[in-house]
Amino acid sequence: MQGLRVHITGIVQGVGFRPFVYNLATRMKLKGWVRNTSAGVDIEADGERDVLDAFVKALRDEAPTLSHIDELAVSFGPANGFRSFEIIHSESIASAFQPISPDVAICDDCLRELFDPNDRRYRYPFINCTNCGPRFTIIKDIPYDRPKTTMAPFAMCLDCEREYTDPSNRRFHAQPVACPKCGPKVWLERLNVGKLELSNVDGDAIQETRRLLVEGKIIAVKGLGGFHLACDATNAESVIELRRRKLRVDKPFALMMPDLATIERHCFVNDAERELLQSTARPIVLLRRKSVSNIAKEVAPNQDFIGVMLPYTPLHYLLLEQTDNFPPALVMTSGNLSEEPIATDNDEARQRLSSLADAFLMHNRDIYIRCDDSVVRVFEKEINPIRRSRGYSPFPVKLPFEVPQILATGSELKNTFCITNKNYAFLSHHIGDMENYETLKSFEQGVEHFERLFRVKPEAIAYDLHPNYLATRYALERAEHDNLPAIGVQHHHAHIAACMAEHGLDGSQPVIGLSFDGTGYGEDGAIWGGEFLIADYKSYQRPFHLRYFPLPGGDASIKKPARTALALLWSLGIEWDERLASAAEFNKEERNILRIQLEKKINTPMTSSMGRLFDAAAALVGVRQIVNYEGQAAIEFEALADPDEAESYSFSLNQNEVEVRSGIEALIKDVASGVHTSKISARFHNGLADAIRVTVNKIGEETGIREVALSGGVWQNLTLLRRTLSLLRVDGFTVYLHRQVPTNDGGLSLGQAVIAANRLRG
Repeated sequence: MQGLRVHITGIVQGVGFRPFVYNLATRMKLKGWVRNTSAGVDIEADGERDVLDAFVKALRDEAPTLSHIDELAVSFGPANGFRSFEIIHSESIASAFQPISPDVAICDDCLRELFDPNDRRYRYPFINCTNCGPRFTIIKDIPYDRPKTTMAPFAMCLDCEREYTDPSNRRFHAQPVACPKCGPKVWLERLNVGKLELSNVDGDAIQETRRLLVEGKIIAVKGLGGFHLACDATNAESVIELRRRKLRVDKPFALMMPDLATIERHCFVNDAERELLQSTARPIVLLRRKSVSNIAKEVAPNQDFIGVMLPYTPLHYLLLEQTDNFPPALVMTSGNLSEEPIATDNDEARQRLSSLADAFLMHNRDIYIRCDDSVVRVFEKEINPIRRSRGYSPFPVKLPFEVPQILATGSELKNTFCITNKNYAFLSHHIGDMENYETLKSFEQGVEHFERLFRVKPEAIAYDLHPNYLATRYALERAEHDNLPAIGVQHHHAHIAACMAEHGLDGSQPVIGLSFDGTGYGEDGAIWGGEFLIADYKSYQRPFHLRYFPLPGGDASIKKPARTALALLWSLGIEWDERLASAAEFNKEERNILRIQLEKKINTPMTSSMGRLFDAAAALVGVRQIVNYEGQAAIEFEALADPDEAESYSFSLNQNEVEVRSGIEALIKDVASGVHTSKISARFHNGLADAIRVTVNKIGEETGIREVALSGGVWQNLTLLRRTLSLLRVDGFTVYLHRQVPTNDGGLSLGQAVIAANRLRG
């Protein structure tokens, strides 16, 4: 007989790991114990050496589906004389930490019980087990035990306690376990003569909610990580009214459909998309809509793709249960006014959403940390994240080296923050656009929570160089208050570092970084965004960039691409032909004022932004002169591109700049000649991809670098991405693109963290 000690790190709590170990050890007739600690899972066992070896192998091979083992440390010694195998109490270890499971969609076993009339949890909206249910949104601290979650106020009944304490039961130590007798409740509140009135408690509440949805009402539904605003997605009037109330003019709404068969009736779905839709993360997946779908066009104006998700909680499954008159899809958009954080607390929802919703489907299980739905799509049969939040956060990015404890505060738009500990980078859930006090408070609360969960006391704070970003101000003020180094990181360098980090590159060799986006503060004070970099984690060079042009009014141009278009033409010496849609957007006096502004350089920052170039092209073609959400003009311009068009506009290199004059002149000529917009869009995309190929090859020839990293929001443009990848691969380059974190600013904090860590190490 020998003694075995095992220490396991990774996602091994809240995923059924201890009962798995208990049952495995019992099957192999081993004696000893297993426990959770703040540092992972510890096991001690006595047995014969060959059985112990088989046990260790099975720990990896048979681990629960939701677990993720990072390290499994094993040591042998004398037997301890154990007489049985037990699960013992958790131990809290000062400064120790571990990864935490994201929230998990309802499992098949619980779903079957939910609709089984003979089950004691029949139609209970909070049914869950060790294999499913809330995790990140209810946890207050580690180890992950019920007293440290928002389930603490709900004392278990005898039946639930019996399941919770039985290692052979799939609800053993499922921290959110509950039933109709002892668990959270759901109810409906309706607006009545200006007051909220409680009605339809428990089972009837969901049926009444369904009736209201069929009538065309808008309902605030409390979910896993916050409130949704729901309405019938086939009812155009309801969708239009939701847009009016929410102040969301054109930006697409997400949909929830009851099952895969329904999704396939409305959208084209391939195998990889099918797998993502049904994954435990249950993200919103962008799918091409079928022309036969009766989903209201107002759900996603001027777009062929819609964002669709399957239900991921029992409450959602009950809400979307299909009957003869119930719609096949509900709009499920975040419960907030435009640009505010999603509401999570009942009283907060009553206050903030009363002008948006006709009724509230409430429950009394508190949400400790807000968490929006994740948004992804499939590219080349793999995941391509757009917003990384519920179902993925706070799952860490494993770094190829150990780093100091860093807090990176991210950017202004699509903000996430990142904290590091050892070789883990914990990227936050989606915070949103840091443009108001409410979002800043949500950011601060998230930072405090992550630092507590992952036992981080930052040694330095990394921030974006833009002086006016709220995240930057927070970083500088806190660094001064806590007497910490504040490390400024250039926006586009951070993009490339994020891509490198998620692919496990150690930084010993630089890459060619193509960092293309809408806005990033450049070290020369200009607005960068069309950058060709040579980068590692310590530094970068900028051998080429898109030719500078002015942005009259700064943000005013971003919101009105017609201004950007005319400014681009002015900088290129191209006359403003009044037949162009962008010129026709202004009267003669307005054009004169704009010209004077450009000539006298009045509030006209210079930009090399690829995103703004796309805006200008879209405006010149007549796609859109004014936008009401970020990237709208470029998105709609791309959607028109003819995939079969082979011609391309010509863009050239001039010293260290990518010149656009010849391409823009050709575009204007095609517009004047009546060439179809779909061909113009395709030629513009093709021409840019050709210019990227020439530029990358030039850098590769001069440096010998054959690895390319693509990052920045422009790479969400699949037309440009596909052609660029094809050309670069033909030329023998290895190309990295984002698969774990978003290519947009949602992944920026990861890059900031690894750059700051490398600077600290010298």
